Amino acid sequence: MFFLTIEYLHIPDGFLSLLIAMICWVITALTLVLAIRNAQKSFDERLVPLAGIMAAFIFAGQMINFPVAGGTSGHLLGSTLAAIVLGPWLGILVMTAVIALQALLFQDGGLVTMGANILVMGIIPALIGYGLYRAVAHKSQRVQVGTAVLAAWLSVMGAALLTALLLGFSGTSSFRIAVPAMLGVHAFIGIGEALITAAALSFIFKTRPQLLQESGQAAGRGWIVGGAVIILLIVLISPFASSFPDGLEWVAAENGFLNTALDAPFKLLPDYTIPGLGETAVSTIAAGLVGVLIAAAIVIGLTRLLRPKTDN
Repeated sequence: MFFLTIEYLHIPDGFLSLLIAMICWVITALTLVLAIRNAQKSFDERLVPLAGIMAAFIFAGQMINFPVAGGTSGHLLGSTLAAIVLGPWLGILVMTAVIALQALLFQDGGLVTMGANILVMGIIPALIGYGLYRAVAHKSQRVQVGTAVLAAWLSVMGAALLTALLLGFSGTSSFRIAVPAMLGVHAFIGIGEALITAAALSFIFKTRPQLLQESGQAAGRGWIVGGAVIILLIVLISPFASSFPDGLEWVAAENGFLNTALDAPFKLLPDYTIPGLGETAVSTIAAGLVGVLIAAAIVIGLTRLLRPKTDN
């Protein structure tokens, strides 16, 4: 049996008013300019392959919906993890590339609302998570992992609150309904985010703790190969993701605005499937492999462009 459902993991077009969507685009664009400038200043060639692996891991991780309370499901954001490992600015750029790829190639999230999705899922969670983690960066590993757990959970709650506020300002739902509904369901989803982040950081501490040092270290070929294997395994199990509605989809259905979502103007690999293969496990795995490879390639290419220019 095929279990995967991928709709409404991100804000679709139609959920936000055009004014709110454009304001989000402006904030996102300004933040990305700042992120690019700061990433260039702190550019480290050794982080390029690691950024590609991180992008592929987050893309694959977001394909896996895990069940939570009340018949809903959640999925990894990954912003806190990316910011902790790569730094906040490169982490934001990685998240931007992943979210843009999901919208453009897989029609996951709207085009008009892409700026909002980058802001909600990439920028705000990364800044919240990284800010809290850096406060204990020189403490013991136990304290760092414990703080990362809290940071990951709060990053999800921050993203949920911002989404609720955007829905309220758009007139899609009232604040008194959207805020408690989004925070309530994402309080449970945040637990999954926290556990995944803790597991990933614990693994890094045991295998390559230098990656979490401010000075930056080369990931190492063996570590990168190991990461690639983990990503492949995640993609292979993606057809068995939970079929329960995602947190935003559940809130939209419960509060009567699910039907305001607009279909994408074009369909390339819709709902993470390959045209011609139908909604089958093979189709989802193939689409997932395409996605992780493109995500890694885009991020590696973009990070190389951040290399400071030197005079000949």
